[in-house]
Amino acid sequence: MDSDIKQKSKDELNLLLTSKARQVFTEFLILNITAIPVCIGLMVWLIISTANRIDDKLYVANNILLGSIGFFALFYIIRGWHRFKRSKMDKPVKDWLGIEVNLLSKWLIGKYRRIEFYLIPILYILSFLSIHVYYSDLYFIEVFRSDKFINEDMWGLIIFTPILFVASFYGLIKLRKYQMKKLQFLKDLHGRLCNVR
Repeated sequence: MDSDIKQKSKDELNLLLTSKARQVFTEFLILNITAIPVCIGLMVWLIISTANRIDDKLYVANNILLGSIGFFALFYIIRGWHRFKRSKMDKPVKDWLGIEVNLLSKWLIGKYRRIEFYLIPILYILSFLSIHVYYSDLYFIEVFRSDKFINEDMWGLIIFTPILFVASFYGLIKLRKYQMKKLQFLKDLHGRLCNVR
């Protein structure tokens, strides 16, 4: 009878730990999955705008570069989501949690941890060019020579760009701090499991 109670308690503890760990991992995924509609919307925009301006080679090249970055981001997000969804609990909780924590650590602390900070300015510039050139009804080079761009659009760019960068970087820093806090929670949980005999 005593061993039955101990076994039940151990199973309940494993279930509780697994549930809490999955909840934290799901929070990581939700933050990434929200980018899927953005990437798909970007792809649709790029296909439509490129098809309408196919004769402007520089515009097409800008959109292909922007689309390549968007496609890579979409692939990376879907791959991470799929990998998490198919990870099975066929290992002990301690081993499973250790594998998941190592994967998250590579993403948050690894060599590509700052990639978002580099991509924001690149994506902003390419997106700005794609939208601005499309609605100007001029060729890519002609847009920057036009009086409207020099007299009006340049001021909007000079004022709006720093505000957008500050807001974006502030949001990324806050998000990263939140994610690091959750990662530390998972590491602590894994450490406690490793110390249990």
